[in-house]
Amino acid sequence: MTDRRGLRDVGRMGRRKAAIASIYEFEVPRPDGSPERLDRYRGEVLLVVNTAAKCGLTPQYEGLEALQQRFGDRGFRVLGFPSNSFLQEPDGDGGACPLRYGATFPIFAKVAVNGAGTHPLFRFLKAQKPGLLGTEAIKWNFTKFLVDRSGAVVERFAPRIVPAAIAAPIERLL
Repeated sequence: MTDRRGLRDVGRMGRRKAAIASIYEFEVPRPDGSPERLDRYRGEVLLVVNTAAKCGLTPQYEGLEALQQRFGDRGFRVLGFPSNSFLQEPDGDGGACPLRYGATFPIFAKVAVNGAGTHPLFRFLKAQKPGLLGTEAIKWNFTKFLVDRSGAVVERFAPRIVPAAIAAPIERLL
């Protein structure tokens, strides 16, 4: 069990806490509500993205899929997380939207990326790689976190950074 700072209880009665070391220690919800452990992606380079169906940046799904196609056979995977934190993800989990853009990468259930209900994965990502001026809040949809093969968060990209601009950092990690 983790607390809001991404610390895991490792001692009796919660007296000692240890920082979570990698993204692989998290479970995330699938669209059907069942949990999926991210250790399933151990050894892969990951691009974790908060997505939305009704956003001016939604066409980035095409660029994300292009990255998946270009690097997927080399151990790279995009992981999409629909979020209504900016009120641009309609009811449901946004399953039709990624399909409309040809996305074949995993799309998980809708999660909060800011506020009191922030999913623990996104608390961890934001703490590992804060944004501009050290702020942890995600400013908009399509913020991207690049994760290396060991599960460490190595870079954060602003929403307006198009997926094609992330190809070189991905290439370096592969």
